[in-house]
Amino acid sequence: MEKKEEEIKPRFGTVNFERRKHPRFSCDLPVEYWHIDDSKNIPGRATNISEAGLLLLICEEIEIGRNLRLRLFFSGFKFKSIEAQVQVVWKDFQFGKGEDYRVGVKFVNISQEDMDKLRNFLNYLKNIPNPTELNSPQKILRSYSPRIFGTPKKRKKQANSI
Repeated sequence: MEKKEEEIKPRFGTVNFERRKHPRFSCDLPVEYWHIDDSKNIPGRATNISEAGLLLLICEEIEIGRNLRLRLFFSGFKFKSIEAQVQVVWKDFQFGKGEDYRVGVKFVNISQEDMDKLRNFLNYLKNIPNPTELNSPQKILRSYSPRIFGTPKKRKKQANSI
């Protein structure tokens, strides 16, 4: 009686290693941005933040590589906002009518003073004693950010009325 060896089939999978140099934090912060060659500011939201860049929800499609000026608003801190030049590094499609575009941007020019403010804010987020008591990182950030920009439709209306 010959014993058949069980054939071992190769198994494939994926492993996703974090490639980011700086940790990202979930947030819900208001932003205003404008194209370098235009002074018209357009409202949006930042949904995550790091020392290197942001994930934005905006009401228009912007091409990859485009440079923008951006102002990020905080409340409940000594400083109220920071301003920087950012570059679009990736974008998602718009999923439905009236929905926002997801756009990843990196900081390309930010003053040392504003970078220090950003680092202070990120250090604050890093050192929250027990974030599970807050239910989610977004809950605390929403309490620090005024909801002045509203829904995607309201933001489009605001952008068109300026």
